[in-house]
Amino acid sequence: MTVSAGTLPGMAALVEGPITDVEVERVTLTGEDGAVIPAIHARPEGMPRAGLVVHPDIGGLRPLFDDICRRLATHGFAVFCPEPFARHQAGGVDLSDAGTRAALVKDLDDAVQLGDLTRAADRLVVDDDVSEVSVLGFCMGGMYALKAAATDRFDRAVSFYGMVRVPKAWSAPGQRDALDTAAEVCPTLALFAEQDSFVPIGDVDELRSVWADRDDCEIVVYPGADHGFAHDPDRPGHRSDDAADAWRRTLGFLGAP
Repeated sequence: MTVSAGTLPGMAALVEGPITDVEVERVTLTGEDGAVIPAIHARPEGMPRAGLVVHPDIGGLRPLFDDICRRLATHGFAVFCPEPFARHQAGGVDLSDAGTRAALVKDLDDAVQLGDLTRAADRLVVDDDVSEVSVLGFCMGGMYALKAAATDRFDRAVSFYGMVRVPKAWSAPGQRDALDTAAEVCPTLALFAEQDSFVPIGDVDELRSVWADRDDCEIVVYPGADHGFAHDPDRPGHRSDDAADAWRRTLGFLGAP
């Protein structure tokens, strides 16, 4: 599906939901390998409607994601967001530079990253008493959301401009194309930008072909938009109308009222 830009009033970020009492805390998750992984946990007052694991973009945990998790929790979700470069942090690598993080993506291993997302989902089930858990990711995290959607652990998945194929600069033995397992995904919403050099339209078309008979999977392409147009209002390429539409679709797909 392709949508037209400018169909909704401008919005700088995910609109807040009806729940005003939300707890946001920094916690840790223990990886299968014993690694201590910093994470954000957000929980609404009362019983959450469902769980949601968030994979951040390449920038990892920062105030932007504390706010995104909080806003998602106002819609009734218990949210858990682990740091994807935790093992590099533990090794003393300075991750303050975006270029350093980009250079390290090739060292990330699918089994480890997806294992962390699975353990985050299990944590939500235990700590927040939810029975359903979805996964959502942005950019690099969107790529992992597409991969996580095929693990049989998640009920739904949303990918914001996730790479369908691993970019050449990130290609390594531990990285597999999300397209390789796309036929096995849970119900998935994939949101793409027409002008995204990280996700060529040809890759989107290949994904669309794989999902041709999947009524529970949807692809939305935003004309004229570039990579990262929705989740960070401070990015030069942010498009408020398209972001509003993408978030509206996301909330609806995840079952928020």
